[in-house]
Amino acid sequence: MRKIKNPWTHKEGYNCFGCAPENPFGLHMDFYEEGDDIICFWIPQQHYQGWIGVLHGGIISTLIDETAGWVVTRKLQAAGMTSRLAVKFHQAIRSDETQVTVRARVAEQKRNIAIIHVEVENAHGVVCAEGEATYFVMSKEKSEEMGFISCDVEKENLLPF
Repeated sequence: MRKIKNPWTHKEGYNCFGCAPENPFGLHMDFYEEGDDIICFWIPQQHYQGWIGVLHGGIISTLIDETAGWVVTRKLQAAGMTSRLAVKFHQAIRSDETQVTVRARVAEQKRNIAIIHVEVENAHGVVCAEGEATYFVMSKEKSEEMGFISCDVEKENLLPF
């Protein structure tokens, strides 16, 4: 498993709620590549709850959407934009969970449309939510216009724990 280098880190104005490390209100998500999968290990916090002690569904949806976007960034080497997001919530995730694992991969691709399947597991490995994100994959030229050149991984295997 290799940590993915964030290609946006030094871009002026970069303040993504999902993955910008300097966003004071953001999720500070990091991503790893393992085979065909893009994985995020994330630790919930109480201020992301909906009901008492339960992670907000909008935060879970954001975890799904952001991880799907990183599939496009790393696996398809392009910038992309969500055009549809469908989420199934199977069971609640506690806001004091020790870790949440988000795992995503390309399920289907036709021309500039990619369907990404995403699963969200609690710390016990139970799939609590699933998502299907439809992404518009931008051309190489449009990606470059947006400041995207490439997305690489660290040279060494790096695990978050």
